[in-house]
Amino acid sequence: MMPKIKFKKILLNLIIILIIFFADRISKVYILELAEFGGNVDVYITPYLSLYLIWNKGIAFGLLSFDASSIYNTITFIIIGIVLIISVMIIKSNGFKKYCLISIFAGSLGNLFDRIYYTAVPDFIDIHMGDFHWFIFNVADIFISLGVLCLILAEVFFNKEKKNEIK
Repeated sequence: MMPKIKFKKILLNLIIILIIFFADRISKVYILELAEFGGNVDVYITPYLSLYLIWNKGIAFGLLSFDASSIYNTITFIIIGIVLIISVMIIKSNGFKKYCLISIFAGSLGNLFDRIYYTAVPDFIDIHMGDFHWFIFNVADIFISLGVLCLILAEVFFNKEKKNEIK
């Protein structure tokens, strides 16, 4: 009976990872097709949201962007290592924390795929207010950021409850 339950949990986790990964891929392929068809992507959606394609060779939100391929490759190998560490953490965790890590893992896989396939990550979601623009990001970044934010909130609130139980 136990192996069947574990198989269902593994299958559910895999389905969540695939849904996030393919949501990211579909959004990026759509934007890249718009760019191929129209030359560039600069689509006004609302006064606060636009689609504007940029290619990110750095890490989160364009940090550590370098032109040198050796630095790019080093960063890519570091990211692969981090993705592997997250996969081990997923296996060792459970409950809410596991799903936060799955969100981070799936988003990271989406961006890692782009780093390897395109040698850069297409970012295109531009949130802005007037002339102030937030970092341009993609669907994978949303899941990575939400996963990290939820992990932080879980640590703050769940650990607080555990500390109160000890007292």
